[in-house]
Amino acid sequence: MKNRTLFFGDNLEILRKKIPDESFDLIYLDPPFNSNRNYNVLFKEGLQDSPAQIKAFDDSWHWTQDAKQTFDYLVTKSKKSEVADLMLALEKLIGHNDMLAYLTMMTARLIELHRVLKKTGSIYLHCDPTASHYLKLVLDAIFEKKNFQNEIAWTYRRWPSKSRSFQRMHDIIFFYTKSANSNYIFNTIYQPLADITLKIHKGKKQKATFIDGKRLSRDQEEESTGTPIADYWYIPTIAGNAKERLGYPTQKPEALLERIIEVSSNKGDWILDPFCGCGTTVAVAERLKRNWVGIDITALAINLVKKRLRDQLGLGSKQITVDGYPKDLAGARELAKKDPFAFEYWALDLIEAMPAKSKSEEKMRGADKGIDGIMTIYKGRNGDYEYGKIIVQVKSGHVQRNQIATLKSDVAREKADGGIFITLEKATQPMRSEAVDAGTFTVSFGNKEFPKIQILTIEELLRDKRPDVPLGFPKNYHREAKAVEEENHNQPTLTF
Repeated sequence: MKNRTLFFGDNLEILRKKIPDESFDLIYLDPPFNSNRNYNVLFKEGLQDSPAQIKAFDDSWHWTQDAKQTFDYLVTKSKKSEVADLMLALEKLIGHNDMLAYLTMMTARLIELHRVLKKTGSIYLHCDPTASHYLKLVLDAIFEKKNFQNEIAWTYRRWPSKSRSFQRMHDIIFFYTKSANSNYIFNTIYQPLADITLKIHKGKKQKATFIDGKRLSRDQEEESTGTPIADYWYIPTIAGNAKERLGYPTQKPEALLERIIEVSSNKGDWILDPFCGCGTTVAVAERLKRNWVGIDITALAINLVKKRLRDQLGLGSKQITVDGYPKDLAGARELAKKDPFAFEYWALDLIEAMPAKSKSEEKMRGADKGIDGIMTIYKGRNGDYEYGKIIVQVKSGHVQRNQIATLKSDVAREKADGGIFITLEKATQPMRSEAVDAGTFTVSFGNKEFPKIQILTIEELLRDKRPDVPLGFPKNYHREAKAVEEENHNQPTLTF
């Protein structure tokens, strides 16, 4: 397993089949739970009109046959009697419902996360008060009470709402280690000295009279670097106009993950986020020079993480390993049959296009007007940088000529520069003729003409054929191929 790896699929199956024992120094997870809300969604506006943009941990947290089978397995086959006893007690206490399903699924995953954590490793489980009290019992059973280190309160501010209770302005993060000895990684962070303290001491660092609870003599006094941070952290949520905001409903601020990663890992260590969502953990891990692995059940989230790493950190597709995506035509057909929406997002990723996301595009998408994705192109510079767009349509079923004619109309209506039609089936000659008849477009640099309408088959894309679009960008997102090959050759790997 290479560093910079994204796994597409169910994290329980991936953990069991693909992750070796004691692989990770640090695990952070922010698992979803809210039976009235869909998670792993890229764009939250217009969801009712855009069902294709919703692929969530939906029925995973409901009491279904799968949940019951997992529950029965935990009760009868668990290696720890504490786990079986706890599950039976929870069943008696809360009954067969969504909460028990959630705790069952989380228990199965936390058992695997305990297995893949190194003996010197730490795990941080992020949750809200909906289920935090139950989750702590599960963590105690799996990681043992003696390895509980902290219940961290992440505090923040937000616009208050009218309520007959106190405003909730915090989340809970449970911090456990694999072992209780002092060998686990912990890099203490200090709170800077207060302004009043510096003022009293005329800007000089205060002399410490106590170290580790022991009074020092005058000749032993040391300059204080501040006080170790407590278990309540005020870190602002992501502002509406912040550059890091991606529109992901459960996105956490990078500053929060920075603190966790800096405290409980060192450069070169391995970090895992089994519910990686929009990729905050892996993005921060990359910036802090850690090796990382992320897992998510939606192709949409995997694509978003790749785009985030490319746009923010300059990582090209060849520098990131994606496991679980189709590697051949048979795999593509299987994905299209199993999950058409995941197939669509995967196909868009092959040409580095993003799902259509503006309000007008979402409405069109809900009405099936042919806009599945958008590719932004650079058209040159006339004063400011000038950008254009190409709209993308993906088809996994039967295709025919009139679909190309419809795409041409969509391009004209949207005032787009061009359109790309991606098809799993082979394109007919009448379709290709219709595309050629659409003509070409040009940009302000170079003398090349680009086809107005292009047809690309999945088979062609798997053979590394790429759209014929302008290649000039004011910002180079990709490293030279030679440098990428050299870097991949030297990448650390986990072998088993």
